[in-house]
Parts: sequence; structure tokens; C-alpha cells
Amino acid sequence: MEARTKTVEDWFAMVREGLPTLPRFQRFEAWRPNQIEGVLENILRVPSLPIGALLLLEVGDKELFHSRPLSGAPSPKGMPQMNLLDGQQRMTALWRSLIDDYDEFTVFVSLENEERPEIEIVKRYISKSGKRMPLWADNPAECLARNYFPVSILCPGSKGEHAMDEWTEAAETDKATDKAIMRLRQRLASYPIPFLSLPVTTEQETALDVFIKMNTSASPLKDFDIVVAQLEGAVGDSLHDMITELNEKVPAAADYGKVEDAALAIGALLNGKPPLKRTYLDPAFGSELANVWDQVVVGLKRGVSFLRDEAIFNERLLPTEVIVYLTGALWAHVPVDGADQEGRARTLIRKAIWRASFTDRYLKTATTRAFADYKAIQDMIVNPDSSAAPDLFDEAQNPLPPAAELIRGGWPSRKDRLGRAIIAVSLYDGGYDFADGAKATADNVRFREYHHVYPRSLVQDQFPDHEVNSALNCALISWKTNRKIAAKNPKQYLEERGQDANATEEQVRHRLESHRVPYDDLVDGDFQKFIETRADLIHTSMQKLCEGSVP
Repeated sequence: MEARTKTVEDWFAMVREGLPTLPRFQRFEAWRPNQIEGVLENILRVPSLPIGALLLLEVGDKELFHSRPLSGAPSPKGMPQMNLLDGQQRMTALWRSLIDDYDEFTVFVSLENEERPEIEIVKRYISKSGKRMPLWADNPAECLARNYFPVSILCPGSKGEHAMDEWTEAAETDKATDKAIMRLRQRLASYPIPFLSLPVTTEQETALDVFIKMNTSASPLKDFDIVVAQLEGAVGDSLHDMITELNEKVPAAADYGKVEDAALAIGALLNGKPPLKRTYLDPAFGSELANVWDQVVVGLKRGVSFLRDEAIFNERLLPTEVIVYLTGALWAHVPVDGADQEGRARTLIRKAIWRASFTDRYLKTATTRAFADYKAIQDMIVNPDSSAAPDLFDEAQNPLPPAAELIRGGWPSRKDRLGRAIIAVSLYDGGYDFADGAKATADNVRFREYHHVYPRSLVQDQFPDHEVNSALNCALISWKTNRKIAAKNPKQYLEERGQDANATEEQVRHRLESHRVPYDDLVDGDFQKFIETRADLIHTSMQKLCEGSVP
């Protein structure tokens, strides 16, 4: 295996023909704008700096892997000549920036220092009138006034040359600027990119092993990327395609975080393994995941539905991510028409997710502890006579907080486990909006805002910050209601909301109590008493949920 080089101009000619492709298991573009800037600046400066070698797999009569073209590049007309195993982020960044293929930004070159030109990435957005902003970025004269020109006019080939001629004519550049741009254009086109290539005789397993070991750059492979490669090699399936289908079958799963992470964790548990990196790195995990994939889909679908039933509607209300994959894996074992078994499972899983939310069980080593609890609870679900005793259910090892400790629950937007658990419980009876009376649902809760039940300005001088900004002083209500309430005292804003919404006091009381907000203590104006009473209400509900009952 010898090192060779091709110029940027040579590489681009090959990309236009679809000759280099990416194995389908390669992740999609992951580079950030500052990394794109760095590569282009290394190429354009004098002297130039290396951007790293590429690793290729030569293709013979048949591809070892399914492949796809680089982002924004044409598909091959026939069999590609090579698969790009390492360096796709660099090549994609070069290709897309030089053909101006990014919607979210435009890449410019500064003319201030030709020897060390700086790259400037300008973010783009669409205005309400439908125009791509900022407008100056598409106006050659205004770009030149800022000493910028788009990097796309440096693109090798006739199209790039034509784009350069059009841009310089529109900008009315002088001869010195034209010459500077031409020198930069030649500098980029002639820049050598080295590469190593694996011969066509390379075995699939060897190529995959090299791919995994080589991808340890500034954007290293994630667990998901490694499993993608393993699964492709083991059974020929694309995990990217499987995840796309999973999103189509269970669209609500995306509300709880990265679907691919949940799928891997559920797959690990269903295979009797902890959802850890060492599990995902096992070469056999790809085929093992494929074997249980149908169960993963069913489990995640039923698990997400159950979380919604429990008023945990999305990631914003999620006390701990453990309950997503733990719930999904447990529901995978429950027959759809399980009758008594389904009822037993519902009770056990409800107990599990709420104890996970209110105890410190998963504060440390969450994945290994979740694995241990999963095995025990799963046995209890399938076996009515099970003697399993998960540590999660052990009150001595993992005690529930007393009512007085619920004040520790912080503001839910801060990803506070106890705070989010409190807010989720507060929605269990419907969480009807104070003003419009709408019930909290998965569809409307994403538009709601965290509201200080006692406005902060009224109590911040008399009470400590952790009490004022406690989850016990929080309710999730519509943004319109939140804006109207502002900093008014509770009695005043409740009267106004009732009048504006043509609601009786009894109706307003019901709406507040559906959040476990004590109406009388709220209108009395005693903040301390209000916090204590609400803590008791939340605590009572917490105890029932953590027994597996419905409060």
C-alpha cells in the first residue's frame, strides 16, 4: 500500500463523474463551520499546510458495501472506482463549500491578506418576506466593499471559471483583485491531497476494521456509527435506513431525544447486555441488533405511548433518559392482547419509571444499574410467581424523598431530575391551562412555558432563590397565558383570567388543581404555606405512582 497524491482539481473531476463514493455505513456530514474554515485556510495560505491523507478502498467488479455519492455530488453512472473510508468529512466540506451547496451559510474568502487569506462563514436565513438574508451576501459589489468574495468562484473546472468571470464583472473588480483571485484559484486547484488505497482483494471484515480504527479524528465516531458499520458487514442492512423507517413508524419517539441512541440501548437490553460502549463495540452486536430489531420497534412504540399516558410528553419533561430505553425494552416483552399480563406489566413499568424519576438510583452508573433492574422487572412481567427483587424497588437502598425534600426540585428547564419529576406529576390529572382550559397533550405541551405560580418579583426579596425557583412554584401553561399573567399577584391574575375566559371560580379552581396547585393557599397570598401544601399534594401522588397505582 503506497501513498499517492491527486490535486484538488483531479479529485473534483472524479467526484463530478461519481467515481469516489461513500460506503453507506459512513455517517452523514458532522463537521462544524470552524472546521470547514480551517481546511480551506490550510489550502489557500502560503506556504500551504496539510489537511491529512484520505483512505480509499479500490472497487473491482463488485462493491463490498452499498455506497452513496458525496453530499451534493452526482450519482455514479456505473460502478464507482473507489469507496472513501476515511476523509469524507474533509472532502464533503471542500466539495460543498466550493459548489456553494450549503443552505445555512455561505463561505467567503477575505482579500485583505493574499498570503494568509481568512475564511469567513456567514450564516444565512430566510426572512418573513421569503428573502435569503443577509442580502449583501448575494450582491457582488457589496461583498467586495467588505473585502470578501465567495469561495465558490475558486471551484476548479469550467463552471467555477465561469462563476468567477460573472462575479468579477458584476462586482466591477480591478485588475489587481482579478489577479489575486486567479492566484488563489490556481493555488487551490493545484493543492495536493495524499491518499492511501486498499486493494480490490481486501476482505470486507478487514475494510470495516480499518474504517473503525481510522476514524478517530476531530469528529470521532460515535457508538451509533460503529454499529452502523458492524451491522452492514454482518447482515448487509443499513442501520440508517432502519432508523429512518423507525422514525416513520414511531414519529413520537423523536420527542424524547435521539432515536438511534434509544434503539441501540433497547437492542442491548433485549440481547441480555448492558447499554454500554463495550457492548456496542463487540463485533457481534450488529447482527444481534438485527435479530431483535422487530422487538425494538414494537417496544419503542408501546413505550412511547405509555410515557405519554403517564404525562411525560417529551424530552423537556423527562426526569432521566433511562426511562425511555428501560420502558421500551420492558414493553417489548408484553403480549399485545396480554390481558392480565399486560395489566401486571403496566403496574410494574409505572412503578419503575416513577421510582427512577424520584430516587437517586440512576445518579451514578445508570446503564449498569438499569440493566440489572431490567432483568429483574422483565422476569416479574413474564412470570407471575417471580421472586425477583430489583434494587430500584428497594426502599431501603433507594428511598423516596419525603414531602419536605421536594423543595429541592429545581426549575425544570435546567434539566433537574427532581424538578422535572414534580412537573410531570403536576400534569397527571390533565394540567388544564389556567386561561383557555385546554388539557395538556403531547401536541400542545411543546408550546407551553414554565411559569412562576407566585411571580418571582413578588417573593424574591423575602425567600431564598432555591424556593422561589423551585419546581413547586412552577406550572406548565400556554405562552399566551404566561404573557398575560406577567408579574401580577395570584389573586389578581386568577380573577382576570376568569373574567377574560368567562370562567367561573369553580372552573378556574379545577384548572389549577389539575396541576396540583392548591387554589385556596394560592389566593391567600401565603407563599410558604402554598409551597408546603403543594409539596404534600405532589408527595401523595408520587407515592401512589411509585407503587404502580394511578393517583
